[in-house]
Amino acid sequence: MIGSSSLLEINTNNLVHNYLYLKKLTVNNSAGATIKANAYGLGYTKVYKILSKVGCKDFFVATLEEALKIRKINQKNNLYVLNGIQKNETSIVYSKKIVPILNSFEEAHEINNKFIKKNKKINVGLHIDTGINRLGLNENIDKLKTLKKLNVVILLSHLSSADEIKNKYNLYQNKIFINHIKKIQKIKKISLANSLGIMHGKEFHYDLVRPGIAIYGGHYNNRLLKKNIKPVVTLKARILQIKNITKNEFIGYNQTYKAKKNLTIAILGIGYADGISRKLSNKGNVYYKNYKFNIIGRVSMDSITIDISSKKNQIKRGQYMEIINKNNDIEKFAKNCNTISNEILTSISSRVKRTYI
Repeated sequence: MIGSSSLLEINTNNLVHNYLYLKKLTVNNSAGATIKANAYGLGYTKVYKILSKVGCKDFFVATLEEALKIRKINQKNNLYVLNGIQKNETSIVYSKKIVPILNSFEEAHEINNKFIKKNKKINVGLHIDTGINRLGLNENIDKLKTLKKLNVVILLSHLSSADEIKNKYNLYQNKIFINHIKKIQKIKKISLANSLGIMHGKEFHYDLVRPGIAIYGGHYNNRLLKKNIKPVVTLKARILQIKNITKNEFIGYNQTYKAKKNLTIAILGIGYADGISRKLSNKGNVYYKNYKFNIIGRVSMDSITIDISSKKNQIKRGQYMEIINKNNDIEKFAKNCNTISNEILTSISSRVKRTYI
């Protein structure tokens, strides 16, 4: 068996715990799951199967390509494509029972016209832009009533500041959303809240919430989520080499680190091509059991270097060091990289082997 230089261990029990916890928070005990970007990097096939087994029936992806891959696994659950579709894709969407989320009147008009001469309707969703000014309808909404071939099965919007509980813009967006709900009647499902949106209370829950990052262990330091959401991933890298460095030698590209004394260093088989930000150069940490070691020098494409001098007799080539773990979760790791946990997970490349425990 070929050994991997880096591993992403995914705790499936914690994944299930997080989903069920979020579901219990909702007013209708109804939660879908956002599994776009390969289930935030954890593997859409596994995550889809795991969540389906515990009762999840509504899954949100970004692209039609993602939806078609998932349809090969299961023909029954509801699949929604957030980025919508092109008019030449209507036949395959219809035949595979995939629900495109339409984001503009022009898109809705095109899809409607493709079915004008057919004795059937196509199930679609509508995305209302309530103030994030990203995807979504913000004009010509009243004209949707003229599009008779569209069977609207879900109406959704998206909060721009869900992670800011006290931000009044969330209330403003919800108010706008309510006004549009009144205009578009007889819809089976209404959805507004993502992971952090759930924390704003039942008036944001409607028929269906669609958590993403919190399923995978992210909590954005929300007090309640931080207390109850369990870590899902552990990122590990194998020690490729151990060597001794003498005082005043440089380590890594561009001589950014100069040894102040004799050191023992270890080179790990993971780098920015695997999702380790170069911002961790000379400031990140890795872990082995209860020991913490500093990253020294620049993060390279395929490797990072750490100072193991303090425990050099206990560290051996071939051992795995932990870069993300329960003590240094994806939120702490993201903060050190000056980004968010969503980017951390989705940046972990495909050459990092996924294992499920």
